[in-house]
Amino acid sequence: MSTALYAQVKIGLTLSTTGPAASLGIPEQNTAALLPKEIGGQKVQYIILNDASDTSVAVKNTHKLISEDNVDAIIGSTITTNSLAMVNIVGQAGTPMISVAASKHIVSPMDANRHWVYKTVQNDSLLTSTALKHMADNGVKTVGYIGFADGYGDSWLEELNKNAPTYGIKIVANERYGRNDSSVTGNVLKAMTAKPDAIFIGASGTPAALPQKTLIERGYKGKIYQTQGAANQDFLRVCGKDCEGTFIAVGPVLVASQLPDTHPAKKVALDYIKHYEDKYGKGSVSPFGAHVWDAGRLLERAIPIAVKKAKPGTKEFRAALRDALESTKDLDVANGVMNMTPEDHAGFDARAVAMIRIENGKWILAATK
Repeated sequence: MSTALYAQVKIGLTLSTTGPAASLGIPEQNTAALLPKEIGGQKVQYIILNDASDTSVAVKNTHKLISEDNVDAIIGSTITTNSLAMVNIVGQAGTPMISVAASKHIVSPMDANRHWVYKTVQNDSLLTSTALKHMADNGVKTVGYIGFADGYGDSWLEELNKNAPTYGIKIVANERYGRNDSSVTGNVLKAMTAKPDAIFIGASGTPAALPQKTLIERGYKGKIYQTQGAANQDFLRVCGKDCEGTFIAVGPVLVASQLPDTHPAKKVALDYIKHYEDKYGKGSVSPFGAHVWDAGRLLERAIPIAVKKAKPGTKEFRAALRDALESTKDLDVANGVMNMTPEDHAGFDARAVAMIRIENGKWILAATK
């Protein structure tokens, strides 16, 4: 898919609107249609490509956007593996990139290529720590891990292993599966053999429902935690009643109406939800679209700064845009408050995380100690 209109600033997007991550990529594409068509007196053109949840396609799209479309910045990709594959390409080309995927490794450790890369998703390290604290506060001592056998699953397991000891929690099982697998019965049975107090599922989109449904089918009675990659309506639809009671550390946009009025993200989140649901229907919003909305917020702030220094379509403008993104301070977005630094291109703190529980097929802000 491609959309275009005459513009001075070009923003390319590569999103996973088909394939295993489609339930994440579709609301991102929907949100792209809501982004401003003019920023700082400059018309903006959005060129939207589908990478089909495939790393090789994401790489191809990135090369096309840079070399053929001469974009000033790229938003994407939807998933960690794709975004990681794009980092060196944008860095070598000197084109700013705003990822909408989770892994902290997209922006860390900082190097010459990541110098050009930002992200609007809370780092998995921040989300994992929030989930582990919730586990510890609720008596969990042992955790079994079931996650994707790829960079996404690797990253969450890494964070669990690194942070679990801080909360007195031991990881007692590690099972991995493919995004396209049709059965995880063997993985689930092995994990259950360790008798963990909780299971943490390191997966995203509708494939995250498979181990959860299998755990319930096999009689698992402990707590189940998912990553924010599962926080969408399609996951709820596929998982059904087997989702009941699941905990997720996720961006606050998902429970925006339940936040206190003092929360800095509430106003922006409710504004995003209104724009999205006015166009796509009540109850259709997801946190994944909000990541693209927040990328738009970053660009709305950065483009007017950059155009004072250089003309869009030039390497000087791209460098100025990169610098302007890095200077972002106290920017309220739908999922928190962003403060970028030369070392931190995610820029979120604890205000960017809410602990939620699935109750009767709805997202409910969970009580925390």
